[in-house]
Amino acid sequence: MKDIPTVSAYRVFKNRKSILKNPLPFHHENFEKLGDIFNVNIGPSGRILFTRSPEFIKQILQKNHKKYHKSTLQTEDLAKYIGKGLLTSNGEHWRTHRRMVQPAFHKKKLEGLISIMDTAICKELERIHDGEVQDIYPLMGDLAFQVVAQSLFSRNDIQNEMAELKSITETNQVMLIKEMRQPYMNWWFKLSGAINRHLEYSKEARDILNTIIQERIDNKVEKDDLLDMLLKARYEDGEPMSRNQLIDEVLILFTAGHETTANALSFTLFLLAQNKEVQAKSFETVSKVDLDNENHLENIVSLQYIKQCVEEGMRLYPPAYYIDRMSIEEDELGEHTIPKNVMILLAVYELHRDPDFWEKPEEFQPERFNPENKKDFSKYYYPFGAGPRMCVGNNFAMYEMILVVARILKRYQIELHTKEVELDPLISLRPKEVFLKFIPR
Repeated sequence: MKDIPTVSAYRVFKNRKSILKNPLPFHHENFEKLGDIFNVNIGPSGRILFTRSPEFIKQILQKNHKKYHKSTLQTEDLAKYIGKGLLTSNGEHWRTHRRMVQPAFHKKKLEGLISIMDTAICKELERIHDGEVQDIYPLMGDLAFQVVAQSLFSRNDIQNEMAELKSITETNQVMLIKEMRQPYMNWWFKLSGAINRHLEYSKEARDILNTIIQERIDNKVEKDDLLDMLLKARYEDGEPMSRNQLIDEVLILFTAGHETTANALSFTLFLLAQNKEVQAKSFETVSKVDLDNENHLENIVSLQYIKQCVEEGMRLYPPAYYIDRMSIEEDELGEHTIPKNVMILLAVYELHRDPDFWEKPEEFQPERFNPENKKDFSKYYYPFGAGPRMCVGNNFAMYEMILVVARILKRYQIELHTKEVELDPLISLRPKEVFLKFIPR
């Protein structure tokens, strides 16, 4: 670790305001000056190791993944708000629940959810105002949240509860970002009661979910949705999940499942509006597909170019722009020895835009993901993570995003009214606003 360059605590404190707003430029500057791996001294809390090296990232996520766990950023800081589920747990607890939850996201199971998903998408897209300029980000946020809600609960009478749940998750996320980016203020967050106040919000969210789950159990009605699949999941001894664990998993599905999708959709629509030729080619693809027939999965498969647009959107604006890990054993990263208990942040955003691995990396070029001619980008492309902890809902999210983009392009030509998109990196990478105009075809 002594051979790795270090960003001083003074520089971090000096740039604290810009880091709180958007840390990406600060870290990009450090990568350009110091190379593909460096330390950031955050004072009494210690140091954080940053890397954008594809070899190191592959080693940490895949080759030597057993030497690394999720860091305390997720297993403690995030977990106190959304519980101990797949996203926020390690070790045997994670392995056990991954085995239980994974079947709900197998492709065959997802086939049965696509119709529910598409119905929710169509209903939310009715909120687009023909010919008017709209900020697409809130609309995509509500849409993605409703898709998760319908896929979980198959209910249309809980809009108020879902709106409250969405508000709580977003409010708590803002608080968590303050804790992460201003660790020197944590004493004040505790003393002022801010953390306790947000923990109370989390309890309210859990109460909402508990009521919905109990109503499902009391009604004894099977709906073959995600909640049914989770209720039927069993440990090896035949026992179901405890109620608290079930709520943890559902809350994490909401938190991780809606925002990342909303972000990726907003960025992709912005890029399509910005690139008229790509949009025209996308419409040509969509115009050949009957989206209203019952062959939902076949339709998705046939929309290959739309899939490439989404993939390229997530290259330029990866929702998981940094991936955190903690070393639980000593490991060798190239010529560097990484001791136990080092927090590491894997800079996916940097890697996805590295000119050493991507031709014209700043340009939106969906053709680079054409399966007939694309290179093997697996070493340089991590939109859903990689290895055993790759996002369990990656296929669910991809199906949803392809359907949303196809539905919009089928009906509208998209016109750009935001010259540049301003980034708002929170738990995931999101845009502050994306103003687009939807002109009926």
